[in-house]
Amino acid sequence: MKFEKVALPYATDALEPVISKQTVELHYGKHHQAYVDNLNKLVVGTKFENSDLETVVKESDGAIFNNAGQVLNHNLYFTSFKQGGSSVPKGALGDAINAQYGSFEKFQEEFNAAGASVFGSGWVWLAKDGSGKLSIEKESNAGNPITKGLTPILGFDVWEHSYYLDYQNRRADHLKELWKIIDWDVVSARY
Repeated sequence: MKFEKVALPYATDALEPVISKQTVELHYGKHHQAYVDNLNKLVVGTKFENSDLETVVKESDGAIFNNAGQVLNHNLYFTSFKQGGSSVPKGALGDAINAQYGSFEKFQEEFNAAGASVFGSGWVWLAKDGSGKLSIEKESNAGNPITKGLTPILGFDVWEHSYYLDYQNRRADHLKELWKIIDWDVVSARY
C-alpha cells in the first residue's frame, strides 16, 4: 500500500489570516510530505507494507509509528479547516459537547488550555470512546488517540512548525484563532 497525504480541500491562501499561505505551503507541502515519503520507505519489507494507515499507527513503534502517526494526524488536521469556518458544531457533536462541558465556550477554554500546556511538540485532540463520551487528549510528538482505543474527532497541531511563522512563540494565540476556520460539517461527521 502506498501512503499519500490527503488533498487540501481549499487553496493554500484560503485560511489567511489565521494560517498564512507560507505556513500552509511549508507545513503541508514540506513537513507533511516528508512524513509520507519516510513512511513509504520505512514500511517496505515489513508487516505494515500492505496495511492501512490506522493499523500501522495502532500496531507500530519507533520510526514507523512516528511517521505513520504524523501522516494520520496531519490528514485529519488539514481536512478540519475551511475558509470562513462555522462558529460552533451543531447536531449530535454540538449536543455532546454542551452536555459534557456545560457549553461550547467552556469546552474551548479547556481544549485551548490543554493545547497550550503540551510540553514540547505534540497535539491536543477531541476524541470519543465507543459509547460517544468525549475527552480532551494531550499527545506528545506523533501521538494519536486511536492508540488508546479512542476515535479522534478534532486535533490541533502544537508543533512549532504549525504556527511559528505566523505567531512566533504565542502558541495560545494560535490555538484561539484556529476556531475561526473549523469546518464543523467535516469534524461533526467524525463523531
